[in-house]
Amino acid sequence: MPGVIIAFIVAAFVYRFAMLAVSIRNEKRLRADGATEYGASVSRWLAMAHVAFYLAATAEGLVRDAPIDAISITGFLIYLFGAVMLLVVSQLLGRFWTVKLMIARDHALVTHPLFRIVRHPNYFLNIVPELIGYALTLHAYVTLVVGLMIYVLPLALRIRQEEEIMRDRFASY
Repeated sequence: MPGVIIAFIVAAFVYRFAMLAVSIRNEKRLRADGATEYGASVSRWLAMAHVAFYLAATAEGLVRDAPIDAISITGFLIYLFGAVMLLVVSQLLGRFWTVKLMIARDHALVTHPLFRIVRHPNYFLNIVPELIGYALTLHAYVTLVVGLMIYVLPLALRIRQEEEIMRDRFASY
C-alpha cells in the first residue's frame, strides 16, 4: 500500500477527531446555556455507523492494498469536497453546530443561501460525499454499498427528526 494512502487514512481520522472536538466544545457550551438534545438514540446510531463505515473502509482498503489510480483520485476529490463542506457548514452554524441534534434556548435559524439551496448541507454536502469519497479512495466497494445502505437508515431518521423540530421551533422553516 502506498504511503500516500496511509497518510490519507491518518489525515482523515485526524480531521474527523478534530471536528468532533469542535462539536463536543459546542455541545458543552450549549448544554451549559440550557440547550435541549433531541434524538439521542439516533445520534448514537449515526455515530456508530460513521465509525463502523470508516473502520470497515479502512480495513477493506488495507486488505485490497488500494492503489493510487483514477478511482482513488476521484474518491479523494469527492472526500475533499465533503471535508471542505463540513468546514463551511460548521462555520455557518457557528456555536450551534454539533454532531448531535441540539436546540439552544436562543437558537437562531440560519438563513444563509446554502441552507436554502440544499435543505441539509451537513448531510448531503458533507457526510454523503465524505463517506463515498473515503470508500472510493480506498477501493472499499463492499463498504461503500453495504455501509451506505446501513448508514442511510439512521440518517433518514435524523433528517425526519430535524425537520419536525425545526418546523415546530421556527415558523419560517
